Amino acid sequence: MSAIDDLATELSRLPGIGRKTALRLTYHLLRQPAEQTRRLAQALLTLGERVRPCARCFNLTEEELCSICRDSRRDASVLCVVEQASDIGAIERAGEFRGMYHVLGGRLSPLDGVGPDDLTIRALVDRVSPGGQVREVIIATNPSLEGEATALYVQGQLAPRVGTVSRIARGLPVGGDLEYADGVTIAQAISARRAM
Repeated sequence: MSAIDDLATELSRLPGIGRKTALRLTYHLLRQPAEQTRRLAQALLTLGERVRPCARCFNLTEEELCSICRDSRRDASVLCVVEQASDIGAIERAGEFRGMYHVLGGRLSPLDGVGPDDLTIRALVDRVSPGGQVREVIIATNPSLEGEATALYVQGQLAPRVGTVSRIARGLPVGGDLEYADGVTIAQAISARRAM
């Protein structure tokens, strides 16, 4: 196998990158100055060497604790559970949540061989001790079949340990049209309705 094929194969393993796009990226990199490709290679090596899960919440960080866990202004009594570290960025951009996080590292998926022991659920249960600092856990897994199953499992594990276990609301996006929404989305929007 050639170096071009090797790189294209590795790039095609990235999410959203098919074989054609991987080849296009490979040929683009070949047209760049050698210094630029060296910087890219060094950045990838540095990423792998320095970034690791936070010791408390499993967010990605270069230090023992991530910047959110080190921030004393955050509300430690509210914990938001997400599937991946990338989900934290989406929640933070909204600017409404000021609590702490816990990253599961995925979602339950028996067909893919992912069970509770493959996620950080045990560490989450340990963080939420009865009578402890955490009074509410918000489960913010994706609204997929696996995300819903994960939410139900986590709720079952946490319910006896914490005052409130809640789930983020689901439904229609702002600017969306009802006629284009699927039945499940409309049903979730109706069941998660609130008073005006």
